[in-house]
Amino acid sequence: MHRLSSVGLIRAGVTKCVRPLSSSERVFKKYTQDSSSIFGRRGYRITPSLFDIKTIETPTFPDSVQEGDIAWLKEVGDSVEEDEVIGEIETDKTTLPVQSPAAGVLTALLVEDGDTISKGTLLANIDVGAAGDAPAAAPAAAPAAAAPVPAPAAVPEAAAPAAEQSLGPVPTTLGTPPSIPTAPLSVTPPPLPKPAAPPVVASGEMKPPGLRSEHNVKMSRMRLRISERLKEAQNTAAMLTTFNEIDMSNIMALRGKHKDAFVKKHGVKLGFMSAFLKASASGLKEMPEVNAFIDGKEIIYRDYVDISVAVATPKGLVVPVLRNVETMSFADIEKGLTGLGQKARDGLLAIEDMDGGTFTVSNGGVFGSMFGTPIINLPQSAILGMHAILERPVAVNGKVEIRPMMYVALTYDHRLIDGREAVTFLKRVKSAVEDPGTLLLDI
Repeated sequence: MHRLSSVGLIRAGVTKCVRPLSSSERVFKKYTQDSSSIFGRRGYRITPSLFDIKTIETPTFPDSVQEGDIAWLKEVGDSVEEDEVIGEIETDKTTLPVQSPAAGVLTALLVEDGDTISKGTLLANIDVGAAGDAPAAAPAAAPAAAAPVPAPAAVPEAAAPAAEQSLGPVPTTLGTPPSIPTAPLSVTPPPLPKPAAPPVVASGEMKPPGLRSEHNVKMSRMRLRISERLKEAQNTAAMLTTFNEIDMSNIMALRGKHKDAFVKKHGVKLGFMSAFLKASASGLKEMPEVNAFIDGKEIIYRDYVDISVAVATPKGLVVPVLRNVETMSFADIEKGLTGLGQKARDGLLAIEDMDGGTFTVSNGGVFGSMFGTPIINLPQSAILGMHAILERPVAVNGKVEIRPMMYVALTYDHRLIDGREAVTFLKRVKSAVEDPGTLLLDI
């Protein structure tokens, strides 16, 4: 007779452990008391599980976020490491990671993939310290691969008894030897399957060029929110767009001359965005109406410049904010843009990175756009659109020259900003980019 102690199942004759059983060991004892179990018959030694199950709750939501959609990156039975991201919660502003609190095995998903969850929702269970069963899949493939081996081995074993039964007494005289065929035996291969007959097309009916299908994909929360805000801007603001063109010759020459020294000293590349953001900050200080916004029946003027920069990500357009641009140097702006761009591509932008903003700059030129009319990012009152740099013939001092030119567009809310302020602001941006020395001299 086998006995169960707090250590596990052992063979008869071994002294029991006198230590009282813990609650988890009592559960394990009750689970394994069946004497007909294979563990009882063969006397295996088993260690009880720790039963350390942790439940993962919804991560902390920002104040402006109430709910989101869950997308699981792991399945039940997968091994996870501590702080490993096992899922993502997509909100209308950002994506929040769901991290494992400890290393172990994912034992249960308490909500389905795509479900809408809110604060305090229980998401999943983790068996802490357990090991997943993923490595067991490799040995299981070995019997399947070895399955064809016994088939050919059965042929000689079946042929051997038949050969022994055909043996008779040894003849004293040699008979006529059997004829041995000189030509190789002809083997008739199995007939090949006939190709499917082409579909019959009625006379005068055109054959379709190929299979045409369509499928539905649920819109993400971020895409829904983007569409709502863009339509809200069209329905709310009296948007008007003014245009100008910028000769990029001087800023390109400045960049080409100092780009290596700039990278060596500051650790980031010198781009064109820093010049446009610095020029925009200068124009916003001169034209405070472009930096203001409407709040009910009041106009709010701001004495600081926080510029939102539109960044395209796989999940949609986001606009992280670079704050206090009026106090930044070119190097500070480039470092800030590099950090925000990397966070946006990695999906690590927080709500705080996108809150606020007094003005927006969108650079469609990186995708080759030559001309466009951007939409205001409410509650802001204006947005600057940059476009591709293309060589065009222009008149310079009475002569036609080929210069690298860029069209720029300023969309503004005509409820607050008149044409004079909008055109003056855009001309200030144009002059500052064409002659960067004016920014350095503050003229």
